[in-house]
Amino acid sequence: MGRREYHEAASIQRDHEMLESHEGLDSPRMKDLVLAAQRGDDQAFYELIDQHKSRLYRIAWTSLRHEQDALEAVQETVCRAYVNMKKLKNPAFFATWLVRILLNHCIDELKRRAKQSPHRSHQMKNVPEERVMFRQSDVSISVEDRLELEQAIDELGEPEKQIILLKYYEDMTITDISDVLACPPGTIKTRLHRALNKLRDMMGKGRETHG
Repeated sequence: MGRREYHEAASIQRDHEMLESHEGLDSPRMKDLVLAAQRGDDQAFYELIDQHKSRLYRIAWTSLRHEQDALEAVQETVCRAYVNMKKLKNPAFFATWLVRILLNHCIDELKRRAKQSPHRSHQMKNVPEERVMFRQSDVSISVEDRLELEQAIDELGEPEKQIILLKYYEDMTITDISDVLACPPGTIKTRLHRALNKLRDMMGKGRETHG
């Protein structure tokens, strides 16, 4: 998949993506594709990837905040999924399995960055306006507030950051997040509550500082 193709995928309307994702997850067609891919049908595999590539790119970019790293993360995820396709026991969990592979790779990449260049993550927090994670059409949040919120999210620990991303950006349920992160729902709820409290505190302090 080329660079331009991923950019086009990332610009697809979010509501359309959500509808397509939820329909695909439960549809007989999706399960048939997964089973066919597990039997070695490459066309079925790439059709599956085509349905998920925009979400994968978006999650990768939001986690890594670097275009090339995000593209490479998606490509690595596709390769790992292809190699391990037969290990997926339940076709209905293909989407969450795919996201889990991606997030594991992103965590590894962030650890590698921290070892090689401790200052790189901080430098990547200053992102251009068009790259903020929220939709530009969401008029309920100003550009300034979106940027401030993203900076606050970047200050969270990686587990909490992932939960915020999946819950409020990808609109996943607690059960789905539990499946993706391989954590009990109770643990997800606790981390989510803790993350929200931290964000409220950070946003409040930010406003006091600028006020």
